[in-house]
Amino acid sequence: MAPSETVTAVEPVAAIYDGPGITSLVPALLGSKDASWLPGPVAEATTVVVLVLDGLGSEAVERHPELLPTVAALEGSPVTSVVPSTTAAALTSITTGLAPSEHGLVGFRMRVDGSVVNVLAWQGEDKAKRAPDPGLVQRHAPFRGRPVPVVTRSEFRATGFTEAHLRGGELHGWRSVSTISEHCRQLALGGAPLVYAYYPGVDEVAHGFGLRSRYYAAELAFADRLVADVLDGLPDSAALVVTADHGQVDLEATSWLELADDVAAITDGCAGDARFRYLYARRGAADDLLVAARAAHGSQAWVMSRDQLVDEGWLGPKPTNAVLRRLGDVVLAASGAVAFVDPALPRERRLRSGHGSITAAEMMVPLVAGRGRSG
Repeated sequence: MAPSETVTAVEPVAAIYDGPGITSLVPALLGSKDASWLPGPVAEATTVVVLVLDGLGSEAVERHPELLPTVAALEGSPVTSVVPSTTAAALTSITTGLAPSEHGLVGFRMRVDGSVVNVLAWQGEDKAKRAPDPGLVQRHAPFRGRPVPVVTRSEFRATGFTEAHLRGGELHGWRSVSTISEHCRQLALGGAPLVYAYYPGVDEVAHGFGLRSRYYAAELAFADRLVADVLDGLPDSAALVVTADHGQVDLEATSWLELADDVAAITDGCAGDARFRYLYARRGAADDLLVAARAAHGSQAWVMSRDQLVDEGWLGPKPTNAVLRRLGDVVLAASGAVAFVDPALPRERRLRSGHGSITAAEMMVPLVAGRGRSG
């Protein structure tokens, strides 16, 4: 499955929504989907801890095994993220077991009832107005409605995005990263069959410093020590599954592209992610916007209409009309190491890595596992 009418040097990667992909992980662990593709250490484990390392793509593990020896030694193989390959969509797919087209969080930013909402901050364009109810925007219960304990940052406890993708969970907040392993150990010893844990450091450092920096190398090594600490704390009857929401592409200051003038002239706003940019057309100009975007940016991105995005199943099964309206009339899915500027969010161009598109670097993530090592 590949977008039509584009010329690009790399092949796009489609998400697997029923099988080896992050969307099927929790349903497989809960016994509601086939689990035969899961790594061997998961079988017959009394507790499974799922540790999501935000932003750790498979490419990072393949390129830096010396920095990630613990992760590299675990059993398993790469699986796909979701489209768009971005935190808001992917974490919600992990927790709900649903494709973005089904749960409806279809990007970092998206139009809801005519206003663009920053999903991670859960804030609309007009900060004086109340943001939409998370439970109405994303209506599906996480973890199939089961009471799964969640180990995440303490400050995330009361956010709108947490309410959207983790509501009802028993939150165990951490302020120091060193306590993640102890939270997981105690929950496993307490008999929790499934534990969800989240660490955002890799993504944060990548965005701040880029993938070629010493900061990023230091963060990969730190994340690997975290994995080792969790394994050391878990009993050998428990399994640790390590995965991620997406990978990364390095961005330079020169990677950021303004929309071509003729494209911008008939665009009524942007949303999505820098590498999966939604363009909303001015009234009656959707077809013209698609033609102009393909002519101007077809060598830099897979340029798709909303219908193509939906009909080819990139985001999963056909969405409801409410979710359809959140998608742009046109999407620019970056194929090279570029990012598209949203004039309404100029600070975004400070980022030194990006994700959201359908390249292998962004779409392929590890799904590896090992047994606890505390005996």
